[in-house]
Formats: sequence, structure tokens, C-alpha cells
Amino acid sequence: MLKENVFVGVEAGQQVNESRKRFISRETIVKAIAEAPDAEWKAIIALARYAGLRIPSELFALRWCDVDFEQGRMKVHSPKTERHAGGAARIVPLFVKLRPYLEALFNESAAEGAVYVISKHRLAAMNLRTEFKRIIDDAGLTAWPKLFHNLRASRESELMREYDLATVCKWIGNSPAVAAKHYATSVDLDADFKRASGQHNKKAAQCGVNQSEAECKSPKGEPQNNLENAVDCTPLQSLPNDGDGRYRTGKPCELQ
Repeated sequence: MLKENVFVGVEAGQQVNESRKRFISRETIVKAIAEAPDAEWKAIIALARYAGLRIPSELFALRWCDVDFEQGRMKVHSPKTERHAGGAARIVPLFVKLRPYLEALFNESAAEGAVYVISKHRLAAMNLRTEFKRIIDDAGLTAWPKLFHNLRASRESELMREYDLATVCKWIGNSPAVAAKHYATSVDLDADFKRASGQHNKKAAQCGVNQSEAECKSPKGEPQNNLENAVDCTPLQSLPNDGDGRYRTGKPCELQ
């Protein structure tokens, strides 16, 4: 019998199955949310797709006192990365697409004195994946691999089209290396290829060459913008310190 583990110090290989990566569009998520049975489930799906939270660890750790509606931000606690320096929590913008679902749930939960954002569906026996698949089926959609992970990856891929990688990784809570290997996926490879080769919109490609600036305006007089799936969130210019922890709920968190 061996007296010591000969595999100590040997790192396991990390293989990425590209065939299981999917970009889940906003149109798909809107349909899924429409079939969600209650406000909590709508918020669960929105937090996964529009904020990129890890499900269920970061989802179940989120408290109402972590959500600052006035400042447009929330504090996400991450059990997975808390062992790393500065990895216990991160500040995430309260993205425009996410906000309505949290506000609706807050208005419903505040009257009940809920501490956690997700309270009804946090029971250990509750299988979120099984219920989410049922919601997807009811919406007439085809379930994709890695149901929640691909929502998180889709959000990070989407954000990387609008913001620098370092900022996006701070919001999502991973490293650039991990983001590139396990999360980054093409939003629309065919459209990107056509845009890169100048075939996406030949009229737009002629702007500045054969047309005047006025001719390159849209009917409303705005410059043409052919970027698909633009991210409609407001970037956080600065992140103030947590201070005394006062938030809209009036229930200060114990800041860590």
C-alpha cells in the first residue's frame, strides 16, 4: 500500500467542450421569463442572463441590503472565489435589463420582510435546473447545454463587445484567461464575419467614401449603427466605498 499520495501537486487537465457552448439571445430569455411561474423565478433567470451570477451560489447569497437601487449597483458575494484576495465580493452594475425584475420582486418581498432576494425557491430540495428546463419547455424553446452557465457566459460575451475585458471580468468575477477559455462565445459569427469583410451592409461601407455625412444618417438623422445585440446598460464610472452600508431597504448589511 502506498504511504503517500503520488498525485499530490499534479493538476487535473481542464478540457473545454466547444460544442456545449451556446450564446443565448435576449429574445430567447424574454420568452422563458414570460413563462416563469412567479416574480422570484423571473428574477432568477434575469440575474443569470443579465447580471451573469453563478447559480445557485451567488444567487442564494444575494440579500436585499446588497441591492442599491439609488446608486444602480449591487454587491455580489461569491463563495467560489472568496479564498482569493479580493474575491469574496464584487460590485456589479444594476443593468437596465435586470432592474425591472428586481424592482418587481422587491415590491413584493419587502412587505414580507424578506432578507434574501431569493427566499421561496432556495430550499435544498429545490432543483433549479429541473424547474428551469420545465419553464423552457413551456415556452416552446429547446433546452441548451449547461442551462445556467451558458446564460452567464452569454452575458460576459455580450459585455465584452461593449466594454474592456478587465472591467467585464471584474463585473462577472473571473479572470481574462478563464473568460477567454470557458466563457467567450460568438454572438453571431456569420454577422461578425460579414461586418468584418464589409459585406454586412454595403451601403454603410460606402459612408465616408462615396457619400456625404448627411447621406450616411438614418431617417431620424442619427449616424447608422449596425452593431447587433448592443448592450443597453449604463457603465459604472466610479464605485464609491460601501460607507455605512445604508441602502434603499433601510436594512444595512454587515459589510465584510
